[in-house]
Amino acid sequence: MRKGTLIGLTVGAVVALGCGAGSTTATSGGSGNSGGKTAAKTAKVGEAARDGKFEFTVQQVKCGVPSLGNDMLGKKAQGQFCLVTVQVKNIGKEAQAFSDSGQKAFGADKTQYSTDSTAGMYANQDAATLFNQINPGNQVTGVLVYDIPAGATLAKLELHDSSFSGGVDVQLA
Repeated sequence: MRKGTLIGLTVGAVVALGCGAGSTTATSGGSGNSGGKTAAKTAKVGEAARDGKFEFTVQQVKCGVPSLGNDMLGKKAQGQFCLVTVQVKNIGKEAQAFSDSGQKAFGADKTQYSTDSTAGMYANQDAATLFNQINPGNQVTGVLVYDIPAGATLAKLELHDSSFSGGVDVQLA
């Protein structure tokens, strides 16, 4: 029994160490390092913010949009759409996939919102932000779409280079 407990603890420690080894440092403006997440300066609209292999620059935020597309092909917001124009640059040495679904938004009351990928198809004619392989040195600009309650506002974004990264914050308000 004692040997089994020791093996279980050893396996648990190895798994915990393995999870930490894959995380990335979230920095704003500096070079991305591997290792544990460190305290990062929060970026603002127009400032570059780095997480892992990506450098994000939020260019514009527009809320209050009632629908996207047209009468034949489009989507109506449950509340209001907030459109976030973001530039994503690969600062790494190999191709990296970008997905809108990993990008979180938060209201002033800390309510978390996810992207609306269907609405994102109407906001992005070339689908640049929905799911795209970005080669080293290349960048894409597109629109992340969030469907939030009418009257609500977005306070910050948490942008990620992958679903396993620590993310970097961008203050919106």
